[in-house]
Amino acid sequence: MTVDIEDLLGKARLGEADPASKVALARLISLVERGGEPARAVGRLAYPLSGSAYTIGVTGAPGAGKSTLNDTLITQARRDGSVAVLAIDPTSPFTGGAILGDRLRMNEHYQDSGVYIRSMATRGHLGGLAFAVPETVRLLDAAGFSTVVIETVGVGQVEVEVAGAADTTVVVVNPGWGDAVQANKAGLMEIADVFAVNKADRPGAREAVRDLEGMLDLAAGGGWRPPVVTTVASTGEGVAELYSAISKHRSHLVDSGELDTRRSHRIAEELSRVLRRRLEEWVGSRWSDPEVEQVRKRCERREIDLYSAADQIVRQVLGAAIGD
Repeated sequence: MTVDIEDLLGKARLGEADPASKVALARLISLVERGGEPARAVGRLAYPLSGSAYTIGVTGAPGAGKSTLNDTLITQARRDGSVAVLAIDPTSPFTGGAILGDRLRMNEHYQDSGVYIRSMATRGHLGGLAFAVPETVRLLDAAGFSTVVIETVGVGQVEVEVAGAADTTVVVVNPGWGDAVQANKAGLMEIADVFAVNKADRPGAREAVRDLEGMLDLAAGGGWRPPVVTTVASTGEGVAELYSAISKHRSHLVDSGELDTRRSHRIAEELSRVLRRRLEEWVGSRWSDPEVEQVRKRCERREIDLYSAADQIVRQVLGAAIGD
């Protein structure tokens, strides 16, 4: 069955005015997740319509309470416009799909036509973000959502990739998360624009704040200093202050011009990833060509080294010489 992507995107952009918009949006995201030419077609149509939404990344270790915190953050962000949430869930070992645990914690917003929540599977991606996430964020942007929240799966310090996909990154920690020495070593800490010490009604909250502030003192410099906000997501305590901190960071980015810089860097990085994937696909499609096979055979006979062989294949397959 042929899918009219342009028609689906038109329906998705109707937003709150049409209940069918979410159905169309869900179909488009599914196409993006599957990849291939349909995904590229969605990207081509959505790209020029994007660029307005503000993206917030929420990351942290498993069990930090990110989903419950997001549930309350949605209420705050909803006052400024429509909100979309991408909950990046672990991949099911049986179906390959998302387990959907995070989305279940935000079910009270399902009746709100201005809120859209979607779970996506990591599909084993090391950084905790599926390759399709940036494209989906643009699609949600093109559909008219003013805020897009990306909640990552919570796999630990390797999850720094979220910082590359969001305008503001919130790192969520809990009381008892570790001492000051661990804080200084934690790579995940380096990506935070805002810290949230969640479950702050538990023992150790003050110590967690102290350790974070100490880390920030050691790293003190010009520009933005990430604020440390205490929250109790289960009751909503401190969430308004957290959203205020996010809003202040947004103002800082806009006023300093850093928002444009971040977004330019993000596009450049994503273009590089897409280009590498396209080149891999193209070279792979030519891997059995006689001229490429001849180079491979020479390499196997140790007549030329691997780097020289790769250079020859680039020249033969791509028709362009590479620089020294």
